[in-house]
Amino acid sequence: MNEPKTEQNKAKMQFVMSELAKGNRLPFGELMADDFCWKMMGTTAWSGEYRGKEIVRNHLMKPLFEKFADAYTNTANRFIAEGDFVVVECQGKVNTKSGKPYNNFYCCVCRFADGKLVELVEYLDTQLVVEVLGNP
Repeated sequence: MNEPKTEQNKAKMQFVMSELAKGNRLPFGELMADDFCWKMMGTTAWSGEYRGKEIVRNHLMKPLFEKFADAYTNTANRFIAEGDFVVVECQGKVNTKSGKPYNNFYCCVCRFADGKLVELVEYLDTQLVVEVLGNP
């Protein structure tokens, strides 16, 4: 019975990821609910919960993208969807202003409500975060 909603959520993430693969972050931002929560796993200075669309933009995305020297891309390798959840396995690529590449692999567990992205739990190589990104 959840199949139409499941397929709609999966299609939304497939579109967002197809745009991220081209460096277009706008559709991702448009999909976030106002009360969106991003949970970055691990114990790095970047790790933790970012609650609210504006908090995510100003306290996670802005400092992160300030470290990048060129356009960030993220290419999905796999989508698994069930009900309100879409799991995306993907790889991001970008060069940093420090000259080091930041090419991380991610597994993102995305939860939807009312057609909007309300939560993203991100699993990633935290050692790479420490070595390349340092502190926010």
